[in-house]
Amino acid sequence: METLLHSQTAVSQYALTAIAHMPTSSLPVLADDAFLQKLSDADFMRIAVLLAQKSYDEGGCPIGAVIIDNQTRRIVGKGHNTLVQEDHPYNHGETSAIRDAGRIDFSKTTLFTSLSPCDVCATLLYMRGFSRVVVGDVTNAAGNEPMLREKGVQVDILEDQTGIALYGRFRQEKPAQDLEDWKGLCAVHQNTKA
Repeated sequence: METLLHSQTAVSQYALTAIAHMPTSSLPVLADDAFLQKLSDADFMRIAVLLAQKSYDEGGCPIGAVIIDNQTRRIVGKGHNTLVQEDHPYNHGETSAIRDAGRIDFSKTTLFTSLSPCDVCATLLYMRGFSRVVVGDVTNAAGNEPMLREKGVQVDILEDQTGIALYGRFRQEKPAQDLEDWKGLCAVHQNTKA
C-alpha cells in the first residue's frame, strides 16, 4: 500500500500536522516506516506541541505528548490535555498518550511531552517503566526531571520555543485553569479566597 508520507517526502510542518491530527491507529495509512525513520527528536517534539495547540484551540490546557517505539520510531500513542474538554481532572497530555498506546511494554519507548510532567504524570512514567522522556518546556514549569532520573528514566530537555510561547500565553490568559490543571479546583478556590 502506498502512503502519502514516504522516504521521498520532505519532513514539513504540513506533514507533522497531519501526523498530529490523524488517529494513531490510522497512521500506517499516512506514513510508512521510511518516513518515520527520518523524523528527528525535534520533529516528534513538534508533533507534541501541535497536539498542545489542538488542546488550546479546543479551550483546554496546551499540553501534548507523543510516544514512539525506540527501535522502529513508530508512533504508538499520542494525546493532548482534555481537562476542560472532557471534564476530566487528570487526563493530561501524558496520560492521554499512555491511554492511546494501550497495554504495551513502555520500557521500549520514549515519551515526548510539550511541558515538564506534573507529579501524577511523572509518577506514572516511572511506574510504567518508560526508558526515556523528552521534555519540551522547562521554562514555564519544571521540577520532576531529577526524580525521574533518580528512578532510572533517561530525561532529555529539548525545549521547543513555539511550545514555550504557547504555554506562557495560556498561563497569562487563564491562570485559574492553569492552577486547576496542576493542583485541582481546591487550589483555585483557596486562591480566590486569599
